[in-house]
Amino acid sequence: MNQLICEHLPLEDLGFGCLGNKDSLRHVKVVAVDAELNVFYEESVHFDRDLPEFGTQGGVHVHKDGLTVTSPVLMWVQALDIILEKMKASGFDFSQVLALSGAGQQHGSIYWKTGAQQALTSLSPDLPLHQQLQDCFSISDCPVWMDSSTTAQCRQLEAAVGGAQALSCLTGSRAYERFTGNQIAKIYQQNPEVYSHTERISLVSSFAASLFLGSYSPIDYSDGSGMNLLQIQDKVWSQACLGACAPHLEEKLGPPVPSCSVVGAISSYYIQRYGFPPGCKVVAFTGDNPASLAGMRLEEGDIAVSLGTSDTLFLWLQEPRPALEGHIFCNPVDSQHYMALLCFKNGSLMREKIRDKSASRSWSKFSKALQSTEMGNGGNLGFYFDVMEITPEIIGCHRFNAENHKVAAFPGDVEVRALIEGQFMAKRIHAEGLGYRVMPKTKILATGGASHNRDILQVLADVFGAPVYVIDTANSACVGSAYRAFHGLAGGRDVPFSEVVKLAPNPRLAATPSLGASQVYEALLPQYAKLEQRILSQTRGPLE
Repeated sequence: MNQLICEHLPLEDLGFGCLGNKDSLRHVKVVAVDAELNVFYEESVHFDRDLPEFGTQGGVHVHKDGLTVTSPVLMWVQALDIILEKMKASGFDFSQVLALSGAGQQHGSIYWKTGAQQALTSLSPDLPLHQQLQDCFSISDCPVWMDSSTTAQCRQLEAAVGGAQALSCLTGSRAYERFTGNQIAKIYQQNPEVYSHTERISLVSSFAASLFLGSYSPIDYSDGSGMNLLQIQDKVWSQACLGACAPHLEEKLGPPVPSCSVVGAISSYYIQRYGFPPGCKVVAFTGDNPASLAGMRLEEGDIAVSLGTSDTLFLWLQEPRPALEGHIFCNPVDSQHYMALLCFKNGSLMREKIRDKSASRSWSKFSKALQSTEMGNGGNLGFYFDVMEITPEIIGCHRFNAENHKVAAFPGDVEVRALIEGQFMAKRIHAEGLGYRVMPKTKILATGGASHNRDILQVLADVFGAPVYVIDTANSACVGSAYRAFHGLAGGRDVPFSEVVKLAPNPRLAATPSLGASQVYEALLPQYAKLEQRILSQTRGPLE
């Protein structure tokens, strides 16, 4: 949630970023890179271990209802104090930082109490931040992305704008419990007095930026897209959505800004306490997922596939088609374009289960099964969902032979290929459902555990008809924040992001499409989509 990164670049091109990442709920992390964009410094603060007084587990508090999940705001503030003091003690030269940016976990929200702005603008360099800001928040434990307690508010919001699809067309997503607008609505409904005493509502990203600015930072377009409140086409707050959530909400949020905007100069607090230069610029902070897109340097037509416990697709889109599944966000590095996010719950655990059952628990035998079976698997198609899938909402294993007849089992080698082909065909079908199209210049960037298996990546290249590259993304959102600091400093919308990051390390080519792959999968994809719809009509699960 509040992983913190710092990128420091010497001479005249310097950047610094702060990050809170969904996959790093437990710690604040600092990463520094040099002018050639090579990492040369790392540091971290672990919430549970280093700040035990807040009583978190995994950086959060899970409430008795099992649905409400929050984090202490002052824990994040104190973590920033600690990480900066560690950097100072190590001899880190803050005077060389000319711009900073960063990212925070998406959807989480912070509630500044009336009068907090005054405290922010008058920070004393003699005291740590957490001592000066401890009375500045109307809610001490704030909702984070894991919270799922707002189902009633989600239904109310969808009803107010004409249904789930109408909301998705407007804001890029149907109503989700973790999205900020629904969290704000719950707080207003349950604690109207607390809401009335809140003068500003920040996302985690704009909250962190506010700490560095010494004043309230605006929300950027990209992270603002994860609130169910921003009209992604017009890039303004939706009056219908604001009205459905809470009164006077627009003035509490402030106007949104392009993600590459310079939102101000760093607070004098950091100049006097740590030695930042007076001209250090703060570039709008964004969400962790948009920052990862920047860190992986996706371009138009590219796709990133994270193959982990769950599989995630990042897409660069020019003309999005919002749907009832997936999310459309404003693009963090090109305000004229968009990005999409698709999550698939049945990832590596499903692959491991089929490996154990059909390949004698051996990845080597799993790879040999892929090598020994033909593209298209002889028309044998499979759907494998050990737990209720998000995209689509299906559970169970469903196998079909070449005549589209359901069968109980496949031979081991056929089962392995049916799993991998099915997972990647589903990804392509649902990506195209959001407006994605494979282009001649398309690159696929593969990350996560399964990206180390070349035979799995070969199937990925074949199904999408595009080359697959691998890249070190251990700190993609962190590094993406440094890149975005560069971009804002260089002129933002007036300079192509690709020009700013051209010196960054290039990904490594891992697989190219096999001869004849496009013909095989162009024929199979419509068939797979029809079978998916057939299963859905028979086994549709409840909406999230």
